[in-house]
Amino acid sequence: MKLNTTLLKGALVGSLGGLLFGFDTAVIAGTTDNLTRVFDLSPVYLGITVSIALWGTVIGAMGSGQLGDKLGGRSALRIMAVLYLVSALGCLVAWNWSSLLFFRFIGGLGIGGSSVIGPVYIAEISPAKWRGRLVGLFQINVVVGILVAYFSNFMLARLIPGDGLWHWQLGIAAVPALFFFILLFSIPHSARWLVTKNRVEEAREVLQQVGSEDSEGELKAIVDSVHLDHLREKEKVFSRKYAFPIFLAVAVAVFNQLAGINAILYYLNDIFHSAGFSQISSAGQAVIIGFANLVATLVAMSLIDKFGRKTLLLVGSVGMAICLAGVAKLFADHSQSIALLWLLVGFIVFFALSQGSVVWVYISEVFPTRVRSKGQSIGASSNWISNALIAAVFPAVAAWSIAVPFVFFSAMMVLQFFIVLLFFPETKGATLEQIQARLGLD
Repeated sequence: MKLNTTLLKGALVGSLGGLLFGFDTAVIAGTTDNLTRVFDLSPVYLGITVSIALWGTVIGAMGSGQLGDKLGGRSALRIMAVLYLVSALGCLVAWNWSSLLFFRFIGGLGIGGSSVIGPVYIAEISPAKWRGRLVGLFQINVVVGILVAYFSNFMLARLIPGDGLWHWQLGIAAVPALFFFILLFSIPHSARWLVTKNRVEEAREVLQQVGSEDSEGELKAIVDSVHLDHLREKEKVFSRKYAFPIFLAVAVAVFNQLAGINAILYYLNDIFHSAGFSQISSAGQAVIIGFANLVATLVAMSLIDKFGRKTLLLVGSVGMAICLAGVAKLFADHSQSIALLWLLVGFIVFFALSQGSVVWVYISEVFPTRVRSKGQSIGASSNWISNALIAAVFPAVAAWSIAVPFVFFSAMMVLQFFIVLLFFPETKGATLEQIQARLGLD
C-alpha cells in the first residue's frame, strides 16, 4: 500500500488531538508562578491545580473506549474537540480558582479521550509497513503541542504583564481546538469500525480511498476477524486470555510516567528556578527543551519501523537513567550549572527516541480488534493515573528535596530496562491480525 493523500490526511487530522493534548498538558508549566501568586497556593494546592486536568484524563481515557466503539473514531474525536474548546474558553474567562479547576478538568476529559481514540483510529486505517510512523504522528503532534505551549508562554509573558497572564496562556488553545473540530468533518471512518456496524460496502470504499493494494483481500481479513469477534462478543477484556496484552499495555504506560517526563514538563520552569534561573530565563530554557523534544521525536519516527519498538525502549532506558542521575547529583550538590539544561535536553532526547515514540503505538498494537478500544483505554488510564499521582506529589517532594524525585525516576528506568528485555515482544512489520496471532489471541 502506498501512502496516498486520503490516508495521510486521515492520519494527520486524527493526530491533531495530540497537538491539543501536548499543548494543554504542557502550557500549565508557564503559569505555575503566576497562579501561585494570584491564588496564594501552597505546594500541595499547586499540585492539585496542575493535576486536576490529569484526573479528567483518567475519566476521559476510561470512558472513551466504549464511545469509540459506538460512534467510531472520527465522531468520537469531534466530541473531544468540543471539550478542548470549552476548556480553553472557560479558562480564558475563569473568575476564581474553583472555576479554573473545573475548566481544566473538562480539558482533561478531552485529553484522555483523544489519547485513546486518536491512536486507535490511525492504527485501524494504516497498513502494517506505515503503521508505526503514522500512529507516531500522534506523538509528533504531542511534542509540537508542547513546544508551541512553551513558546506561547514565553511570548505572552513578554507581551502581557500582570496577574491576568495565565488567562491568555490557557485560553489561546481555543484556536487550534476549533481548527481540529472543523477538519474532523473531512476524514473517513475506519474500515474496521464500519465492518463492525455491518457497513461492508462503505468499508470497501474506504479501503480503496486510502490506497489498499488488495482491498478485497484486506476486507475479507477484517470481516473474518470481526466475525470471530462477534462470536466472542461476551468476552471481557479483563480475563486471563488478555492478561499478557494488559500487562504490556499497563507496563509501557506506567513506565512512561515513571521516567518523570510529565512531572518535568509540567514543572520545568520551577525546576530551572530552583537552580537559580529567572522566570523569563526559565521560560526560554523550556523552549530549548521543547525544540529538542520535537527534533528527537521526528528522528524516532524514521527509526521505529526500522529498529523496532523493543530496541528503542532498551536504548532509551539506559540514556534516561544516566541523565536523570546526573540531574539528581547537580541538585544534591546544590550546583547552579548550565549543565542542568543539557542533562534535561539529553533526557528529553532519549525519552523521545524511546518511550515517547513507542507508547501509543505499542498499546494500539497488542490488543485484538474486538477489545482494542477497551485495551487502549486500560493503557491510557494507567498512563494518566500514574501521571496525575506523580504531578500531584512532585511539588511537595521537591520542596523537601529537589534531588529525590530524580533519583527515583532514574531507578525506575533501570527497572524498565530489565522488564522490557525479559518480557516485551517486538511488533514491527506485522499486521494487527498477525500480532494478534503471535500473541495467541485468535
